[in-house]
Amino acid sequence: MNGIHDMGGMHGMGPVQAEQNEPTFHEPWEGRTYGLTRAMGAWRKWNIDTSRFGIEQIAPADYLRMSYYEKWFVRLVGLLVKTGLVSRSEVETGKPDPGSVKTKPALTADRVPAMALNRDIESSHDPNIVPRFKAGQSVRVKDINPSGHTRLPRYARGRVGRIHLDHGVYNFPDTNAHGLGEKRQHVYSVRFAARELWGDQASPNDSVYLDLWDDYLEHA
Repeated sequence: MNGIHDMGGMHGMGPVQAEQNEPTFHEPWEGRTYGLTRAMGAWRKWNIDTSRFGIEQIAPADYLRMSYYEKWFVRLVGLLVKTGLVSRSEVETGKPDPGSVKTKPALTADRVPAMALNRDIESSHDPNIVPRFKAGQSVRVKDINPSGHTRLPRYARGRVGRIHLDHGVYNFPDTNAHGLGEKRQHVYSVRFAARELWGDQASPNDSVYLDLWDDYLEHA
């Protein structure tokens, strides 16, 4: 995604304001939004990459003014309507449409602990998927501009780094977010000199490590 949703490396956003003794939730509705998001995710109508792309659908002006859980709420409503779990009129009225069918089985309290602990993540070890790169190799990040979801930050595109380590095999977010397949591949921790990313004004002693998929990289 290219746009305000990719804020990494952008200037002019002001300092980070750390909140002392920050609570988990500032208001009760934030906790409810979190709980509803987890509960609705149990129906498996979407995956984590689809969910992330849902936030990227928020209009830039709204994205900048909204709090963290406001974005979660808007994303959740959008996914519920898109997947047909609720209709737009049900969201607006709080009442079921005439003839609407309940999705079964219901998520009961006794199922919540297992759901919270079991994230159903596949093993990162897959000997059938061969890595394209190995530790110590120099790589260049592809200078691409995906129109959909991506985990490739703009500030790293076209830059040269070095493979630090191989994390193993994971789903490719650029396809997984849009129902185009998991396209599992290796993910690497790639080290970039700060000056490679930010220019001569950066410290010569600093570096940045990014987790990048095979499809984002090419040999330097």
